[in-house]
Amino acid sequence: MSSVTATTTTPGPAGHAPDRTRPRLDWRLRFAALSLIWGFSFLLIKVGTQGYAPFQVTLGRLAFGTAVLAVAMAVRRERLPRGVRTWGHLAIAGFLLNALPFSLFAFAELTIPSTLAGICNATSPLWGMALSLVALSEDRPTRVRVAGLGLGFLGVLTVLGAWQGFQGLDARGTALALLASLSYPVGWIYVRRTLAGSSHSHLSLTGGQLLLATVQLAVVTPLFTSLPNTFAVGPLLAVATLGTLGTGLAVLLQYGLVAEVGPTTGQMVTYFVPVIAAAAGIVLLGETLNWSTPVGAAIVLAGAALTQMKPKRRP
Repeated sequence: MSSVTATTTTPGPAGHAPDRTRPRLDWRLRFAALSLIWGFSFLLIKVGTQGYAPFQVTLGRLAFGTAVLAVAMAVRRERLPRGVRTWGHLAIAGFLLNALPFSLFAFAELTIPSTLAGICNATSPLWGMALSLVALSEDRPTRVRVAGLGLGFLGVLTVLGAWQGFQGLDARGTALALLASLSYPVGWIYVRRTLAGSSHSHLSLTGGQLLLATVQLAVVTPLFTSLPNTFAVGPLLAVATLGTLGTGLAVLLQYGLVAEVGPTTGQMVTYFVPVIAAAAGIVLLGETLNWSTPVGAAIVLAGAALTQMKPKRRP
C-alpha cells in the first residue's frame, strides 16, 4: 500500500531507473489487479487483527511478502545489494515504507472501520505534495497544486465530520491511519535523497528493504506480544494473503507499472484503492458509511489529483 506519488518518487524503489523487461500482461490489467489487491488489503488487515495482535499481523505480512520477493530474485538470479551504507539506507526505508505504516494501519483498524483506513491511505499524495515543497527544491508550487492541497485537506475534514465536532469518531485510530499515510511520502523522499542512482536493480533493493523491515518486526513483536493460545485459521489465511498478494506481488506489479507507464499514471492506483476498500468493507464486513465519508473521500481524491498536475512547460 505504499502509494506511488509523482511528487515524491521516480521510477524504481530507490529513485533509479528500474530494469525494463517486456511485460507479459497488458499494463491495464496489471493496474486493475494492483488496485484490487491494495483495495482489499484493508479488509484483510481487519480480519487479521481479529485473531492476532497488530504487530503479529505486520510481521506475518512482511514475512510472506519477503518470501515472494525471494522467489522472484531466485528466478531472475539476482542477489541482495552490497555495501554497509546501502543497507543502512534500506533499513530506514524499510522502517518508513513498510514496518511503520503497516503496523500503524493494523493498530488503527482495531478501532476504526477498514473503509475509513482505506480513505486515510488516499491522503498520501497530499502529504507527499506538502512535504515535497519543503524537502525537494525541484518541486515548485503552483496555484493549482496548492489549491489541490487545500481541497484535499478540506476533504479530510469532511470525512472526519469536523462540523459535528468529530462525534462518533475514534480519534486515536484515525490519527494512526493518517500517520501511516504520512509515513509513505516521508519514506519516498528519504529514498529519493539517499538511494537515487543506485547501481543495484529495483528487485534487489526492494528485497533488501522488505527483509530488513521483517527483521525489525521480528525484534519488536516478541517484546510487545505473546503467542496466541489458538491459531485462528481465518485470520491466518488473511495475513498470508495480505503478505503474499498485498505486499509481495503488489510490489512487483507496482514497480513494473511505474517502469512501463511512468509514476504519474502508476500513482493513479491511489485513487481507486479507497473506493475498493469501501466497497469491500461494506459488502463483506457489513461496515456502514455516513454520507460525509464518500463525499469527503471524493474531495480528497480530487485534491490529490490536482496536486499531481505538472506545470506546463513554456515553449
